Amino acid sequence: MKIEAAALSATLEEFIGRYAEELKREGAILGLSGGLDSAVVAALCQRALGPAKTLALVMPEKESKKEHVRDALEVADELGIEARVVDITPYLKKLGVYRLSPVDEFFLPRRVKGFLIKKAHHFYERKAGEPPFSAALLGSEGKPFNSYLKKINAYYRSKHRLRMVVLYFHAELENRLVVGAGNKSEYEIGFFVKHGCDAAADVMPLLNLYKTQVRDLARYLGIPAAIIDKAPSPDVIPGVTDELAIGVAYGELDLILLALEEGWGDAEITGALGVGERTVRHVRRMVQRSRHMREVYAP
Repeated sequence: MKIEAAALSATLEEFIGRYAEELKREGAILGLSGGLDSAVVAALCQRALGPAKTLALVMPEKESKKEHVRDALEVADELGIEARVVDITPYLKKLGVYRLSPVDEFFLPRRVKGFLIKKAHHFYERKAGEPPFSAALLGSEGKPFNSYLKKINAYYRSKHRLRMVVLYFHAELENRLVVGAGNKSEYEIGFFVKHGCDAAADVMPLLNLYKTQVRDLARYLGIPAAIIDKAPSPDVIPGVTDELAIGVAYGELDLILLALEEGWGDAEITGALGVGERTVRHVRRMVQRSRHMREVYAP
């Protein structure tokens, strides 16, 4: 997991600059969420192209946590890059996305909604034997609570895909390179939305880096400690963090993924890392089920 942060940063900056030039773009654009990955991408773009050629879109909706928007704007301010806030709530309402939420019809504080959704998450996990996220990686046919899975998938995935449309709309208007913030940990287990803002991009500079490595790179780039230490969250469903959705903490996940990449068997991984066989099987299952998300099928 160890990286040479200075050399890696220089390589990624050159990568972004080279593709901006090759694709005849006049700058870069990225979605800035207030989280770790997008903050690192923003810093890399600023260093590669300069602050004047780096644009960040902050795209909250009514269920976004205000602290994430604040953090995103603070990162942009520290980097000296332009940040534009585009509220996507009206578009999601037009699509009827909020009607799919299990708690939207109730006028409850976000904290209470988050509590109820976490209770529902744990209930599903107890009944189905796995988290809803991994259960739906191959679709919901034949799965417990099929109608619930279909609605929740359409609900949260629409938010990511709408952000992708907004990003490319502004990118085309200003001839900018769309820079994605997906990392290797999430890509390998399918913790992204196909054709969403975390996967559909012109370049993905972090795609070969595990979350642990992205965090180390963030420290080198001077990303604020509050961003680095914040619990990762997709911020699309109240109360749901990355760890809750995935079912494994990133520290364990990264080591298991690296071991799988090296061809280790389940018992070998369990013995070396001290994690349960059930956890290893869970990670291996997510990798296998999400393979279709990393491939394009053709006859």
